[in-house]
Amino acid sequence: MYSLVDFSVVDISKSLSEREQIIQLLTLSDLNLDPQVNIFIVANMDGKMVACAGIDNNIIKCVAIDPNYRGNQLNLTLLDHVIKYANEQGHFHLFLYTKPENIDFFKGCGFYPIVEINNLVVLMENTPVGIKQYCKQLSEQRQNGAKIGSVVMNANPFTKGHQHLLEYAASQCDWLHVFVVNENVSLFPFDVRLQLVKEGAKHLKNITVHASSSYIISRATFPTYFLKDNIKIDYAYMGIDLLIFRNYIAPALNITYRFVGTEPYSQVTNAYNTSMRYWLQDKDVSSYPVITLIEIQRILEGEDIISASLVRKLLAAEQYEQVKRLVPDTTWNYLEANLDSVKKLIRSKGN
Repeated sequence: MYSLVDFSVVDISKSLSEREQIIQLLTLSDLNLDPQVNIFIVANMDGKMVACAGIDNNIIKCVAIDPNYRGNQLNLTLLDHVIKYANEQGHFHLFLYTKPENIDFFKGCGFYPIVEINNLVVLMENTPVGIKQYCKQLSEQRQNGAKIGSVVMNANPFTKGHQHLLEYAASQCDWLHVFVVNENVSLFPFDVRLQLVKEGAKHLKNITVHASSSYIISRATFPTYFLKDNIKIDYAYMGIDLLIFRNYIAPALNITYRFVGTEPYSQVTNAYNTSMRYWLQDKDVSSYPVITLIEIQRILEGEDIISASLVRKLLAAEQYEQVKRLVPDTTWNYLEANLDSVKKLIRSKGN
């Protein structure tokens, strides 16, 4: 029967008819179309689309099979084609998010659970040792001390506010681990942001700056297509990200504290700070040790609270003297030397 199935790769940004067929197929599985996914592997049978699976870099999303065609290895064959396509694009370590009731389905396709938010979402990867290998690599950078701190930042770009946070956290700890979030939706490329953090913190002697991995979850890549309620989406995203940190990353480095700045402007970031108190400090949500959250006040430059979003806004307005007040010399030196390319980035991304 399934020898008659025709598998193909489609780009729904270029095909409205196939986009509509995929939306109809997803609806049968009570799923929405994820706006970040354009590339789908689809299965057609008897002139009808019967299965689809999207790929967003190394994340598999929007997997759906027509209820009349489920079983009989179609799921395995579909996932085989998705994995093959991802490998051809250079992505070998793959992740997927799904509902908890689908865990067994994807286990049968060679995926393994990392962390689960009850009744909402589970994150899985296509290796039984991925997270363990990552933690083993991290543990090689473990430092001795009674108080080991951590900071996770996007640094888009690195400001005097970020620098103040690192200086304060480092002064309170025997050692500080800093993770720079690796995501492809920031104005400044990851390698630039990482370098600016390293240069802006090089005067601190008890600090390690890490290039974060796929296990530091970006809200930009977290799927929303199977969670219809925005409150549930934020709850699930924050829970996944923070439980991975508490259950895996923190034990690998013996981290016992996490430092953040207050967030007076962004509701999303402020909600994330609030969620940290629950996911990192509540003894009932995880059997792993509590991580104490330390929240410090953002610093001011004149009447302005220093933030990366303000810096980006000033860059877009070409108010460079204002920018210079808000960033360390190391960041300004980069901006000044690359002003033409920064302007192009701002225009291309609408920041």
